[in-house]
Amino acid sequence: MKIDRLIGILSVLLQKEKTTAPELAERFEVSRRTINRDIENLCMAGIPIQTAQGTGGGISITDGYRMDRTILTSKDMQMILAGLRSLDSVSGSSYYGQLMEKIQTGSSEFITGRDSVLIDLSSWYRDSLAPKIENIQDAIELKKTIRFKYYAPGGDTEREIEPYYLIFKWTSWYVYGYCLLRKDFRMFKLNRMENIAHAATFEANREVPMPDLSNEKVFPAKARVKALFDPSMKWQLVEEYGTHSFTEMEDGSLLFEHDYADDEGLLSWMLSCRDKVTVLEPEHIRNRLYQITSEIAKRYKGESDEKDGIDDNRPSE
Repeated sequence: MKIDRLIGILSVLLQKEKTTAPELAERFEVSRRTINRDIENLCMAGIPIQTAQGTGGGISITDGYRMDRTILTSKDMQMILAGLRSLDSVSGSSYYGQLMEKIQTGSSEFITGRDSVLIDLSSWYRDSLAPKIENIQDAIELKKTIRFKYYAPGGDTEREIEPYYLIFKWTSWYVYGYCLLRKDFRMFKLNRMENIAHAATFEANREVPMPDLSNEKVFPAKARVKALFDPSMKWQLVEEYGTHSFTEMEDGSLLFEHDYADDEGLLSWMLSCRDKVTVLEPEHIRNRLYQITSEIAKRYKGESDEKDGIDDNRPSE
């Protein structure tokens, strides 16, 4: 993209004494004419660039402007590279790797110290996730709607959306766009999307609000749960909710109180804690847990009895 190339050229000029149009053209994989136009655009933006012809000539920023070359410190550059590495960890292409190489090539003497921040955004689903991210990025840039099958608690649906943002939040990737089925802006989890394909071209004339990613907006509190946890579950409560999320009782048990957004999510979490938790409130969650565990017990008891050759319908002695 043009803006990326302009920033890249400026970065090279700030870090090097001099370069040439052929060198820049080769580095950014464009024609020399394109580089000349980019230099003109940078000059129009107020960057004091000078060019010199002949032996020893080239493109450079005037000496007086070099006082501002450290507007990005070594730490700033390390943070930029850390961000690029994090995107590279889920990229299905070599774009971010090439961009890091371009920045590092022009800043090798400027960047000091070793990397102290390592971010890996990949997951168990990297093999399937990276192509989805690249596909959606292309659709956003080309202004193409995307069609896909979506798996949700309410059932499977076929969707078509105008994609606007790729979002990494709550340890997962989402796409935010205008859903043609719901006639509203929605956020879709990439791991639940299948058969993503570009569809129709759409006009970029819709007013697109910035997605509100606050927990209060996406997961509004529905009710409050009160539960007693076994002391062995302290680490999990600390990890997920913090050290102030529970009160230690005299017998060592942990009294936990917290707002929750939906019943199904709460039930799944409580069941994952096995016999290490007792829900005190609300009552309907206690009843639902009893129903679920009773059904589970009945299912496994039935299988166990069949294996042991026991017939529950036989007459008693």
